[in-house]
Amino acid sequence: MNGSAHISDLTFEFVNGAGWAMVRSHFDVKSFGVNAYVAPEPGIDVIGEHDELGEDSGKHEELYFVSDGHATFTVDGDEIDAPAGTFVFVRDPAAKRRAVAHEPGTTVLIVGGRPGEAFTPSVWERQAPALMHFAKGEYEQSADVYEQLVAEEPENATFLYNLACAESHLGRKQKALEHLRQAVEKRPELAGGAVRDPDLDAIRDEPEFSAITGQAGAAGSGS
Repeated sequence: MNGSAHISDLTFEFVNGAGWAMVRSHFDVKSFGVNAYVAPEPGIDVIGEHDELGEDSGKHEELYFVSDGHATFTVDGDEIDAPAGTFVFVRDPAAKRRAVAHEPGTTVLIVGGRPGEAFTPSVWERQAPALMHFAKGEYEQSADVYEQLVAEEPENATFLYNLACAESHLGRKQKALEHLRQAVEKRPELAGGAVRDPDLDAIRDEPEFSAITGQAGAAGSGS
């Protein structure tokens, strides 16, 4: 279906202070990734530092376009002055990239995809609505989103772990422990982070928590 929308209709606050316009999901774009970020004031990371190699990333090459305002990009240590009208292309998924806004309303459009493969949204983008609920303390809504994601992809350790965190905040201890166990079974390195994660404080003193995280005898140690 065709459609149109002004960016102001799509933008809302995200955890890093920049507004995120969920362009791809709004139009249900299937063939490529496209989103935009807006910095409400100077000094904000309009694009937070990241690469495309992480467990939850899309391994994409990305094209950035500064449609309004003025930003400075840093790509693998190289600074790029980017006033409105500037394109910045990052081919290497391993390259660290970041953009800082110099003017209020600085807007950066991002288009990305993985060469030679049909586009699929990254884990990060799929879970972003749940993350935003979580950041606002809306744990019930966050858990609802994660339950749907887990139903769609039950082997995804990120979804399981973050569902456990939401359930921990909601006092659903047994569900939180079960989902944490499943997450750690699928990705054992999550155990170390769980030991230090304050979002799991509500289940930290449970004996099963120590067994899941490999901290036998450490129940009640806190973080």
